[in-house]
Amino acid sequence: MSDQNPVFIPGPTNIPERLRRAIDVPTIDHRSEQFSAMFAPVLSGLKSVLKTGNGEIVLFPASGTGGWEAAITNTLSPGDTVLAARYGMFSHRWIDLCQRHGLNVEIIEEAWGNGAPADRFEEALTADAQHRIKAVLVCHNETATGVRSDIAAIRAALDAAGHPALLFVDGVSSIASMDFRMDEWGVDLAVTGSQKGFMLPAGAAIVGISPKALQAMDKARCPRCYFDFRDMLDANPRGGYPYTPPLNLIAGLNVALEMLLEEGLPNVFARHHRIAEGIRRAASAWGLTLCAASPRLYSETVSALCVPAGFDSGKVVTHAANKYGVAFGVGLGEVAGKVFRIGHLGSMTDVMALSGIATAEMVMADLDYPIALGSGVAAAQDYYRSSRNASKVGAPQAA
Repeated sequence: MSDQNPVFIPGPTNIPERLRRAIDVPTIDHRSEQFSAMFAPVLSGLKSVLKTGNGEIVLFPASGTGGWEAAITNTLSPGDTVLAARYGMFSHRWIDLCQRHGLNVEIIEEAWGNGAPADRFEEALTADAQHRIKAVLVCHNETATGVRSDIAAIRAALDAAGHPALLFVDGVSSIASMDFRMDEWGVDLAVTGSQKGFMLPAGAAIVGISPKALQAMDKARCPRCYFDFRDMLDANPRGGYPYTPPLNLIAGLNVALEMLLEEGLPNVFARHHRIAEGIRRAASAWGLTLCAASPRLYSETVSALCVPAGFDSGKVVTHAANKYGVAFGVGLGEVAGKVFRIGHLGSMTDVMALSGIATAEMVMADLDYPIALGSGVAAAQDYYRSSRNASKVGAPQAA
C-alpha cells in the first residue's frame, strides 16, 4: 500500500505534516518545568474541545479502550449493574469489557444500523425503582455502522426517569470532529483518543470526568493502578505525571489543539458534515444505501455502505488495497461482508474525499458492481461545489 495515498479508515486517521513534525521532538525531562509548560495547555485545550468548564481531564498512555477501562474501574465496583445498548461492534466491546470486570450488564439489544434507543433506556431506568443501575453506557458514534446517537436524548431519558445513574459516553470517533457538549449533555465520563479527530498516532486515551464522577471514585472498588484517576489528578495540577508520560503525543496534542482552534470548532464540524454529505451523495448515485437506518443517524466521520445482495464487501477493501494502495474499513461483526466503511474524519478535505470516492468507484467497477463509472464522483463534485460556494468556508487549517 502506498504511503502517498490518504487512508479512508475511521482511525487511525491521516497525520498532517504539521503534526508529523510536532511529534518529532527530542527527549526532555518529564519532571521539568519544560514539560509542565508543554502539558498545561493540552489539558485546558481538551476542556475546550469537550466543552466542559466543570470537569477534569486525564490523559493515559493507551488507546480508547484504555479510556473505557479507566472510566469503569474508577467509578464502579464488581457486582454493580450498568445499562447499555448493543447496536454495533464497539458498543458490544464495551459491554464485554464491563463483564470481564465483574459488572452486571443489563443489555438492550438493538438492530445494527440503529442508534442508542432513548425511549427504551427511559423504560429501563423508570423500572429501576431501587436504583440498582449505577451507570448508562452509550457510544456517541458507533464506528462499525456509521451511526450517531443522540446523547442529549439519553440525558433527557435519565432526567425523565429521575434516575441518578452516571452517564458514560464513548466519543472516540466523534470528539474533535463532531459537536460534543459534555456539560450541556450531562456526560459524567467522556472517552476519546489521539488517533482520530486529533489526527495523531494512537497512544493517548483522553477521559473527561464530571464532578459527579469524581465523587463516585470514593466508593468504587474495581481494582485499578495504572488507570487510577486519583494518581493523575494528584500529579497533573503540579504539571507532572505519576509515571512516564507519552511525551511525543502530548507535544502533538498541543499542536493539534492549536490547529482545531485556529480553524474554529464550528468550522471543523461544518467541514466534516460537508465531506460526509458528499460521500452520501456518491453512495446514492451508486444505488447503495447506508447501514445507518435514517438520515438523523448519519455519522459525520464514517459511512458504512451496504453492498448489493450477492456481493462480498470484504473484496472491495482487499481489492482497493492490493490494486490501488488505498485503505477502506472492513465490515465488523454482524455486518461483516455486508458493508465497507469510508472513514472521513480528522485531516480530510473535499479533494481528499474525492480521491477516496473515485477509488471506491474504480474498485466496484472492477468487481462488476452495477454502477455507472463516474456517477458517484460527479454527485460529490456537484455537492462540494455548491456547498462550498454557499458556506464560503476556506481550506481547513487541519489539512
